[in-house]
Amino acid sequence: MKLFRRKSKKEKLEKQYREKLEESHKMSTINRAKSDELIYQAEQILKEIENED
Repeated sequence: MKLFRRKSKKEKLEKQYREKLEESHKMSTINRAKSDELIYQAEQILKEIENED
């Protein structure tokens, strides 16, 4: 059993995707344009995840 295993590219992308969505949600009440940009970036990451499969 490995305690410290490397994350796969897909796992890293999934983490980035979740972080972008969380940040977008926070920004939605402050700066709508920035929120929309973060959602777009999250969608691009999601496309990369789907291409990994």
